[in-house]
This record gives sequence, C-alpha cells and structure tokens, in this order.
Amino acid sequence: MTYPDGPLPGLSPEPETMFEVAALTYARHRPGLPDAAVRLLADTLRGRPSPVLLDLGTGTGQVPFALLSAGADLTHIEAVDVSPQMLHQARQALTPVLGHCTLTLVHAAADAYEPLATLPGEPDSGPDLITCCRSYHWMNGPAVLEMAGRISARGAAVAIMGDGSLWTHDAAWTRALRELIQLYLGPERRAGARSSYAEPRRSYEEDLAASALNDVTEHLFPVARSWTPQEVLGYLRTTSFAGAELFAERHQAFEDEALALLHAHAVDGSLVEESTFRGLPARRPEGAR
Repeated sequence: MTYPDGPLPGLSPEPETMFEVAALTYARHRPGLPDAAVRLLADTLRGRPSPVLLDLGTGTGQVPFALLSAGADLTHIEAVDVSPQMLHQARQALTPVLGHCTLTLVHAAADAYEPLATLPGEPDSGPDLITCCRSYHWMNGPAVLEMAGRISARGAAVAIMGDGSLWTHDAAWTRALRELIQLYLGPERRAGARSSYAEPRRSYEEDLAASALNDVTEHLFPVARSWTPQEVLGYLRTTSFAGAELFAERHQAFEDEALALLHAHAVDGSLVEESTFRGLPARRPEGAR
C-alpha cells in the first residue's frame, strides 16, 4: 500500500518551501496520531534501557510529542526536518513536555541526514526507534532505510506510518470538495506548485523488504474524525494539493465556495471522515546485524 501525498518521481516539489509557509497552520490543523498507534510505538521501546528516538520528517513534532505525552521514558530525541519553521513549531510543542529528555533539532532532508555523533563499533549507540510519520513519501526511501539500518541500535525498530488525506477519502462531501479543487487547479492532483502527483514506483513494503530492516508487521487502526467546515479549510492550507499558493489570487474565491459547499454537506455542523491509520514497524530479522 502507498500513501497519497508523494512527489512526482524524479522531480522535487520542494516540500521545504511548501511547508515553511504552512508551519503554523500545520500545527493547528493537522490531525495527530491515534492513541493505538502511539501505544504501538511505545511498545517498540519497552525494555530499552535509555531509549533514543530519531523522527525523520518530524514536521511540528507530532510523534515525539505523542510519545512523551503518553509517558514514554525517552532519554533523547533527534528531530529532523527540511523546514526551519516546522522545527521552530516542534521546539515550541516539545519543550514543555521534555522533562529529563534532551532534544536535538536537525535542519536536513531525511535522506541526507547523518548522526551528529557516532560511536563506530558500538552496536547499541544508535537510535532505538526511527519514525517516518506521514513523511516517508517525500523522501528517497531506500536511502533512508539504508541509513536507518546502518545507524540504528541492535534490536531497534523503524516505523513507517500514515493515513490517507481528504483528497483520497471517499465520502459525498470529500468528492464534492475534490471536484471543486479540480475546477480551480485542473484535473490532475497537484503536489506543490511545480508538479503533479504520481504513484510511487514501489510500495513501502517493497522498500522495507529490500532493506536490512525487513522483518515487518502491519497494524491497521480505524479512525473516525469530525471536522468543522473551518477546520477543513485550515487543513487544506497545509496540503500539497490545495495550499493557498496554488490558487494565487483566486484563493479567497476558492475558500468562499469551499466553505459554502462544506456547510451544505455538514450534519449538525460536522463532517465525518472515517479513515485507517497504518503502521509498518520493521526490524532486522532475528540473529541479523
């Protein structure tokens, strides 16, 4: 299975530019992780003496925030993102909940990331959990997994996670909204200002199977979300397919039409999205290094 916000293969939609503009709105309007997915991540850390988290494509820090808020006893977090504005939002969110945990923010692309300090020959010196939540589709996946296999501690896990978007969700109100977006931006799904979305060449499972971390399990978590029309508009501003910059001077007109459309479909002021959040935790096979 693949997820819907990926770039056009071979081209860069420059997510650092898109998400710099959207950072504050992203922090306010992007849905968090389901509780069951947070428990899954916390379980991968159970029994680790001084667990270290490496969160790639951290955005506003949703993964480390969720783990810390759930009581995970992390000792260090390395949060990586291409956008300084996203990292600023992550620091704002994480600082109040860090406790004894230390935090390093790294401004870098995930597939270009290298640890700031390594201990060659010490297999337990790397991160215990490496996460890519709603972000793997922006990365050079095989390069990220090669790095993860190289730097992670013995017995560590990598977890690729994500769900669909309001573009892919199939309901009367999302179909009508998608048609309105297409009326303004054309029939192809946009992936930023300079490209259109195309399906990835390989699934996440195929990438993991080709990596050292190829002992994979799949976990599916049903999620029901209720949106207000205004919340949907806030969410759309954070996306690669309906961000404000794509509409230019027509953005206000689009939002006016979208708001009227959403109010017409809302029941008691609410729009329901029934989705599935998917987690793929993976480790090295037993006995492998």
